[in-house]
Amino acid sequence: MRLLHWPVKSTTRAQDGLYIYDTVARLYDSRFGDGDVKDIKRYIRLGPLGEAFAASQRMVLLIDEVDKADIEFPNDLLHELDRMRFYISETKEEVVARERPVVVITSNAEKELPDAFLRRCVFHFIEFPDKELMARIVRVHHPDLETQLLERTLQAFYALRDEVGLRKKPSTSELIDWVAALKRSGVDLRKVGGGIPFLGTLLKTEQDVETVARAKA
Repeated sequence: MRLLHWPVKSTTRAQDGLYIYDTVARLYDSRFGDGDVKDIKRYIRLGPLGEAFAASQRMVLLIDEVDKADIEFPNDLLHELDRMRFYISETKEEVVARERPVVVITSNAEKELPDAFLRRCVFHFIEFPDKELMARIVRVHHPDLETQLLERTLQAFYALRDEVGLRKKPSTSELIDWVAALKRSGVDLRKVGGGIPFLGTLLKTEQDVETVARAKA
């Protein structure tokens, strides 16, 4: 199935996912005479959710990092997700889902989501990858990394994550960036294990850097 990606930001509104009425473009056309401004349909653009509803085939809609938006954002989607249809007030038309899309919603748990929203979800918690899975992930981004060197970087990475008192443990993306920094700098990865070069690629707060420094002292 085709995938539609809807990345959520702090300014994202539920309405943006349904459709957008481009009043600026209509005003521009009315001033410079480009096209029929009476045809409002020309200025209606479907959002990701609207596209998923209007598609002739079943789609997968990824609403990514829903917790970045305002707390009311998830609740504002409930009516449309329940009924699988929405109304465009400017054109007096209703968009009805031809095929119910598969909606996947991700959250980093930065804020609690409304109970009414969660009640309609099938919850799945993604655990942090173990070494075996992490090795496969790193291989996707660094396929030329030698097995022995990969093992050393993973050993140093997980040892760092096990450090007591870290405010923000390094994640998968930091590991991938760290390996890239080591490769580009020409650091001999076989020597990784004692000290940790480019520690700032893995740790993101002064407190965590100091915590690791005290532990290594």
